[in-house]
Amino acid sequence: MESMKVKYEKEVVPALQKKLGRKSVMAVPRIEKVVVNTGFGRLISTRSGDEQRKTLEAIRNDISLIAGQRAILTKAKHSIAGFKLRQGAPVGAKVTLRGKRMYDFLDRFVHVMLPRSRDFRGLESSAIDKNGNMGIGIREHVFFPEISPEKTKDIFGLQITVTTTAKNKMEGLELFRALGFPLKAE
Repeated sequence: MESMKVKYEKEVVPALQKKLGRKSVMAVPRIEKVVVNTGFGRLISTRSGDEQRKTLEAIRNDISLIAGQRAILTKAKHSIAGFKLRQGAPVGAKVTLRGKRMYDFLDRFVHVMLPRSRDFRGLESSAIDKNGNMGIGIREHVFFPEISPEKTKDIFGLQITVTTTAKNKMEGLELFRALGFPLKAE
């Protein structure tokens, strides 16, 4: 099985160039970056000092394992008393993938993780926004083969955002279909 990047360069670019009527190869939509993101407000707020730090590290390590790159912690921009949140407190973790790591992650995600998740019938086309970017929510991070469910203390959800250079939803839809993303038929 060839990688997603090779497939994009050899098959998808010429096909989309013809289908979308683009003269230049550079005008064909492509994937720019993939952001893997999670928020852990409730998991952290109920814990104290050392326990909180251990949970932060565990979540950060799990996301790093999934993405293949070290995750960074995102911090609160404002204090919100109703949520017991202080400015500068860690509220999430994220990884931005580009280049080879991005394509490796997408290969694993599309060909291993999605078919492995239970009751999966395809991604909704509504996951693609008006700019051609795709946002996918995953309820449990333990679906990824890199994570051992037995060793995991906390289960958390992830948001995966695939950013493209597509100009509209139709172009993004064509790009994802050509790359082999399992989209539901409409």
